[in-house]
Amino acid sequence: MMFSSLDSFRVRLTAIGMLTIGVNGMFGGDFGASDLVAQEQVAAKSESASSESVDVARDQRMAWWREARFGMFVHWGVYSTTGGEYNGKKLPNSAEWMMNKGRIPIAEYEQYAAQFNPAKFDAAAFVGLAKQAGMKYLVITAKHHDGFSMFGSTASDYNVVDATPFKRDIMKELSVECQKQGIRLGFYYSQAQDWHHPGGMGNSWDKDLKRVSNDEYVLGKAVPEVKQLLTEYGPIGIFWWDTPRKMSRESFNALHSLTKLQPSVITNDRLGDDFPGDYKTFERQIPPNAPADKDWEVCMPISGSWGYKKGDNDFKSPSTLIRNLIDIASKGGNYLLNVSPTGDGTLLPPAVERLKEVGKWMAINGESIYETSASPLQALGWGRCTSKKIDGGTRLYLHVFDWPKDGRLVIPGVKNEVRKASLLASGTDLQGRLTDDGIELLVPAEGPDAVASVIVLDVDGVLELDPQWPSVDAAGSLVLAADAAYLHNNEGSKQASIRHHSDIPHVGYWMDAQAWVEWTANIDKPGIYEVVATLSVEAEMTQFDVSIGDRQLAATAVSTGGYGKYTEQSLGSIEIDQVGEASIKCKPIADRWNPMNLRSITLKRIESAE
Repeated sequence: MMFSSLDSFRVRLTAIGMLTIGVNGMFGGDFGASDLVAQEQVAAKSESASSESVDVARDQRMAWWREARFGMFVHWGVYSTTGGEYNGKKLPNSAEWMMNKGRIPIAEYEQYAAQFNPAKFDAAAFVGLAKQAGMKYLVITAKHHDGFSMFGSTASDYNVVDATPFKRDIMKELSVECQKQGIRLGFYYSQAQDWHHPGGMGNSWDKDLKRVSNDEYVLGKAVPEVKQLLTEYGPIGIFWWDTPRKMSRESFNALHSLTKLQPSVITNDRLGDDFPGDYKTFERQIPPNAPADKDWEVCMPISGSWGYKKGDNDFKSPSTLIRNLIDIASKGGNYLLNVSPTGDGTLLPPAVERLKEVGKWMAINGESIYETSASPLQALGWGRCTSKKIDGGTRLYLHVFDWPKDGRLVIPGVKNEVRKASLLASGTDLQGRLTDDGIELLVPAEGPDAVASVIVLDVDGVLELDPQWPSVDAAGSLVLAADAAYLHNNEGSKQASIRHHSDIPHVGYWMDAQAWVEWTANIDKPGIYEVVATLSVEAEMTQFDVSIGDRQLAATAVSTGGYGKYTEQSLGSIEIDQVGEASIKCKPIADRWNPMNLRSITLKRIESAE
């Protein structure tokens, strides 16, 4: 190993813990090149061992969460008093954004806290309903963006104990009941946005707000509150950060370090860009393809709004909720289903009814969800699959949405011998045989459940199939279609979504420059790739970044003459130096962004690195 200067050699020696080069450049001890190599090997082994130790510790913390699969999310705050209405007017977006969307001054919004009195709230019944639904954990908004603390904060008197007629610590009551009933408790905390504090981010409308630095807010309010939540409310399973924003490194570190107060706590990925947390969160949408080798969840409201909103009757049906849970579990994720207590502290009857219906299904079929892994099979036209390892083989839970009319269910591509097959609901044995198309099961004329009937199939050996990501074809092209992408929307803005034009899917209604698109794909070879997009743009031009790992391409797309007119445009080239799983991101350049419809991005290999 060569060094360009004595100083760089000194740095290298210091880094591996060796003594030292004096001012005259002579060594303070006798050693040669072999000693240096030996020290480097020791350092490398130490680093590797440290990394393995971190992975083991994380696996231990994540074990219960990976088994749980199903949790309750709760958005509740002073906005529930009016159901998100301001002066009798309905506001856009979810109810918890009422202060922002109504541009309500702080002094006026504080009056809603004075009216907040959820006298019908019963923590035991609330936690009991989550348990009845088959949920294993509960995450609730301890403080949302409006800055109101739903616990007895010692850092701010703008809290449920000091600023409301209710005078009770809701988080403490839930903590007690969760421990009694065996439900893990998690706290949601809006760490960056706080529309009430003069140093919090997000309030651009209240001209009476006398600004202070964001650091002052974080260190004076957020840090003490997070510390209190992690020390005074018993064991906390999850700390759920939200809406990452650019804060100082000091603020980020001050918040992140607090999670060490509970070594077993796990966190999501929304503290900041450099803080990936323990798992990835998708919002409102189930990804078409699971992110590989990552723990992940989907958070989704049971109706249209996160917080209780008057007139929001868009409740998902029990069958949709059950199938969502199955779909997510079949891809190896968790379902965090949100409910919205009203101003009196109860849930609306449609929410209660749906949770009980999901609970009935889970009481019979929960074994096919809890402690399972993602499906090892290719896409199934009739339903979904989850799996477990068993002694000497694999157990597949086949969730049949569309029961076969001919009495034959084919599990395509499986070549393992059938050990046993049965209906989970009744234990009735089924006959199965291995065919050229896979395993064929003979099933009754009708399934035991109209929403999702579960068949337990045990086979010999281990099933190992490649993840179904988009991959580079024989010609060296990787096509990333719109409907294979995950859309990262900003909750406070109009949502980009998958639309269709001429029956071809595209990312449409992409109005928000903070929204972005992501694909997981498989790269077979490093090299230089041309980036080509099929899109439509009405404005003169729009600019966005396409990134793969740490490589980034600043792209410009020119007008196609309208949103209904699509063209294929070359955006430039990008070097890819990694193989295997890759995350490809398309992010607007905020001050140079104009809305576009995006059908696909294609990477065409023009030069191989091999």
